[in-house]
Amino acid sequence: MNNRSCIIVLDSVGIGALPDAAEFGDSGAHTLGNILKKRGRLHLPNLYEMGLGNIKNSELPPVAKPTAAYGRMAQKTKAKDTTSGHWELAGLIMDTPFKTFPDGFSREFLDDWVRLAHIKGYLGNKAASGTEIIKELGEEHMKTAKPIIYTSADSVFQVAAHEEIIPIDDQYRICRLARDLLDRFALDDYSVGRVIARPFIGRPGDFKRSKNRKDYAVEPISDTILDGLVAKGINVLGIGKIEDIFCNRGITHVNHTTNNPDGIDATIAALKAKDEDVGLIFTNLVDFDMLYGHRNDAEGYAAALEYFDTRLPEIVDALQPGDLLFITADHGCDPTTSSTDHSREYVPVLVYGTDAGTGDLGTRETFADLGATVYTILSGGEWPVGVRMF
Repeated sequence: MNNRSCIIVLDSVGIGALPDAAEFGDSGAHTLGNILKKRGRLHLPNLYEMGLGNIKNSELPPVAKPTAAYGRMAQKTKAKDTTSGHWELAGLIMDTPFKTFPDGFSREFLDDWVRLAHIKGYLGNKAASGTEIIKELGEEHMKTAKPIIYTSADSVFQVAAHEEIIPIDDQYRICRLARDLLDRFALDDYSVGRVIARPFIGRPGDFKRSKNRKDYAVEPISDTILDGLVAKGINVLGIGKIEDIFCNRGITHVNHTTNNPDGIDATIAALKAKDEDVGLIFTNLVDFDMLYGHRNDAEGYAAALEYFDTRLPEIVDALQPGDLLFITADHGCDPTTSSTDHSREYVPVLVYGTDAGTGDLGTRETFADLGATVYTILSGGEWPVGVRMF
């Protein structure tokens, strides 16, 4: 292997509202900038050194000589969800975004699901914060054994259930069944990006989500660079929830970490594995979004960013000659707003490595520019979507 690429997705770390943000209710969103304003400080010396603050309208402190190439990317798909964001990073732009369900899911679909899943019914069926809805309905769920159904501004069908009431394997079973059923309903314009099992534990007044979350995404609607690389004999390692987002397509190696520290550790280990035959390491760090963005916890979000920054030198030190490191995001989730949903934002892109050079990559029209760049570097070919960055 002459070179490798490593993409690290800082899940939801947006860098300013897109021009169409108002259409999504996200005017003024700026995940990084608003955290800095609210907190008064954001100690990210290693990211700043790479050029994070030099990105246009970043609202972060710039440096005189960034050590990486830096820029921002707009999402071309008219959406702000995890699935379409990652797909676009991998060179797949959706002409028609996934459908969202602000008023809940149809009675017809839910009745079919209850009957086929052999469950006692359901609670909820509305757009809600995941932590708030288990506070609201968790006790009733424990009494009735009915799972809690909810959605958000994203295209998600989420199932929350207590692990002592509905065992984990059963939670996964009913979510897989929902995924299959929704795929059939998609023929009637009922396309849903992800079904998510959201197990929780504890007692009324002290419920907590467990680490047994599992995502069931719809299969990519066409090839991504992951498929293209594997077809050329280049192996791809998915760290975190990457294999779930891509339904295991184009993924030859998996390390399903569930939090930022473990994801960072796994990424460093993969970079240090000199005999490993992996060409692309693709990592999602979920804590920014899952633990802090969706809970409007700006302080926790800031601390998670600062923790990543302290680990960045380890990641850089693990790079081998010819390796390229891409640091980016898939959407925003501004924790300083009243919304607990994702926000429609630009995402940063930092590219570190001798072959990337330094300087301003500008504002890219699509996340797919990153995928096109990685594909060309690793395979020598040209990806049909996106423009190579350098």
